Amino acid sequence: MKQIFVGADLFDGERIIKDHALVIEDGFIKALVPFSERPHDSEIIDLAGGILSPGFIDIQVNGGGGTLLNENPTPEGIGAIADAHRRFGTTALLPTVITDHQKIIDDALQATRIAREKRSDILGIHVEGPFIDVAKKGAHPANHVRPLTDADIHHLAEARSGVLLLTVAPNKVTPDQITALTRAGIHVSLGHSNATDREAKAAIDAGARAVTHLFNAMSQCEGRAPGLVGAALADPRVICGLIADGHHVAPTAILAALAAKGAKGIALISDAMPSAAGGPDHFTLQGRVVRRQNKKLTLDDGTLAGADITMLDAVQYMLSLGVPLADTLKMATQTPARLIGLEDKIGALRPGYPADIVHLGPDHRLLGVFYGGKRLD
Repeated sequence: MKQIFVGADLFDGERIIKDHALVIEDGFIKALVPFSERPHDSEIIDLAGGILSPGFIDIQVNGGGGTLLNENPTPEGIGAIADAHRRFGTTALLPTVITDHQKIIDDALQATRIAREKRSDILGIHVEGPFIDVAKKGAHPANHVRPLTDADIHHLAEARSGVLLLTVAPNKVTPDQITALTRAGIHVSLGHSNATDREAKAAIDAGARAVTHLFNAMSQCEGRAPGLVGAALADPRVICGLIADGHHVAPTAILAALAAKGAKGIALISDAMPSAAGGPDHFTLQGRVVRRQNKKLTLDDGTLAGADITMLDAVQYMLSLGVPLADTLKMATQTPARLIGLEDKIGALRPGYPADIVHLGPDHRLLGVFYGGKRLD
């Protein structure tokens, strides 16, 4: 079945295109054509304004809709999280498991493999820890933080299904280990670390190409001690995940990072917890209560414990800071796709790509989500 979407501007992953139609056939993008050259032998869907964008890609999703992966590391748990976020425009994601018992991590890896057999929106998994720095553990439990071993590298390579994004501390793993991970097809992100800039640069030279939630749980950038933040901002090889929720990073820091990296170097993430995407005001994280107040999630000691946003919230927050629409949408689509090596498959409106699309109104409210060309209720 062929569909022709008209009446809205198109963000193709790089730029905004006006006066064009989007042609979809059998769930995939067939073409982008000038409006005057649109086919007339198909179903016409007039969107009456706004903008069509590729669906959002979230590479760090701990939970949503009341479900937390660490507490429910099953295919059903992953499906519930993905379904909750899809309603808000996220059409592809990496469910994320944080530092925990090895069995929990293994269960999450196995659940991802099974979930991927049934649904295409599960791209793989983000394993955040346990190979991190206790000094910058954030809400991760210190008792499960441990060193990375050669056996771990082999195990992760064997357990990988699709994308495996692994967050490690560059001052707690060696450059040789990072090289071994990347050679095994694992994407290495640096985070939860008190590393010096030299340690961070050595990890980047060894193959790490991402930083997990920039500015949070890491050594900051000072004039004579640039830390992990400074190394990440200075190196064009690195894409930085960023939580844009008004709590994790100050607006000036966000704009400074964007000035340093550009939209191609910043990937918006939700770092969402169960409260996001319609979840409850409080939940349990590894036996500890996390509470939501004014869309801020904290443990009883005040430690931030993930975020209470969807990718749609992140997009709208960036726009509220005055970031151009095309740059903001790129950070939610093509840049995260490039971070995990899938920019030739998802994250753009191009022929052959899946017709997973969001429709935003002139005021940037979500007007519709299309998955495989079909509008979600």
